[in-house]
Amino acid sequence: MDLGLVVSTLGRVESLKRLFDSLSGQLSAGDTLVVVAQRNLPAVEALASAYRSDSMRITVTTSPPGAARGRNAGVAALPAGRDLLLNFPNDTTWYPPGTLQRMRLLPEDFRAGALTVVDENGPKFVLPEPGATLTRWTVWSVIEMGILIRRTVFDRLGGFDPEIGTGAPTPWQAGEATDLLLKLIRTGQHSGFAWQPAALTVGGVSDPSGLSSAERRHKLRGYGRGLGRLVTRWRYPLWWRFAFLGGGLFFGLRNRGTNALIDGWWVFLGRLEGMLGRTLGAAGTLTAVTR
Repeated sequence: MDLGLVVSTLGRVESLKRLFDSLSGQLSAGDTLVVVAQRNLPAVEALASAYRSDSMRITVTTSPPGAARGRNAGVAALPAGRDLLLNFPNDTTWYPPGTLQRMRLLPEDFRAGALTVVDENGPKFVLPEPGATLTRWTVWSVIEMGILIRRTVFDRLGGFDPEIGTGAPTPWQAGEATDLLLKLIRTGQHSGFAWQPAALTVGGVSDPSGLSSAERRHKLRGYGRGLGRLVTRWRYPLWWRFAFLGGGLFFGLRNRGTNALIDGWWVFLGRLEGMLGRTLGAAGTLTAVTR
């Protein structure tokens, strides 16, 4: 099975270098890596040129701002007519040795599934057991870099919603993976969704990595808005919405290794804004990540 890897980046060359290093020796001639550089395009192209080979096909392109827009543009730049298995690494993602070979050995009739994303603190989310049904409750266990999906399925769903997610031109700065999988369920294409064993992972960094306290809380609020917007858009039960909203206050307590207790307030505020469909007070720059 051939792979199509699509990474949307703000042009962070050093982190891209780590990604490329992890892929060196893992990509095959039938695979394609597309890098969508929304900033710093010449430097990204220079880095890609240094890594290109017969077995490491790298395409560099660009798009308007927003990670969802970048990923959609990256899929459109893949070789036409090939139903590749897609994965969407961040520019801070890396692939442990043997990961791509395990992906390539998935059954030919594989259509969609998810794998575990780990950072320096362990798994970002614990996935349901293999064989469990994808439901509107379990979609929350999947983030973008953990998605595995055939290109034909991705295209039928219309790709990621460009109006939500990191860098989108709206206040709703997260949730594009969840939204995509909810569309998968709505269209009835989720039968056989395959949760991969915990041994199949991709590496990443923790969300607060490299951020000041103010930047971290700004990001949490923006992400909270996106997720709050989704629970309203997809008409989750009122009791669940209120539980989700209140649970935001305990975010810092649940993530004491990377966050402060007060961070829960900013998650709560963001989720409330998302549910209301508007920002409150002087929100400032709405983009969750700016560097």
